[in-house]
Amino acid sequence: MSEKQKSPFPMYRGKPLVRSGDTIYYGNMTDKYVIKIDIKTKKTVEDMEVADKCTVQLMLTDPEIRSRKQIVKTSEKNGLYLALDIADAWLTRH
Repeated sequence: MSEKQKSPFPMYRGKPLVRSGDTIYYGNMTDKYVIKIDIKTKKTVEDMEVADKCTVQLMLTDPEIRSRKQIVKTSEKNGLYLALDIADAWLTRH
């Protein structure tokens, strides 16, 4: 009987979420695309700071491509939930 290997990162819909400050990467770096979510503004809800405006970018993971050419799609969403929703839709379609 084999045990499932536990990911060192939180998962959302089967893909890892990696956070560095106000930037969240969603997806596997071994895949063709990954999502970058930048939290632009935050608001306080019941003594908790939550993301308000987020920029979502679909990016190629190929290191041979210049960083400006890696961005395939960009969108701005209100809230982290909407940002993750569009991110998952983009990764599912590509």
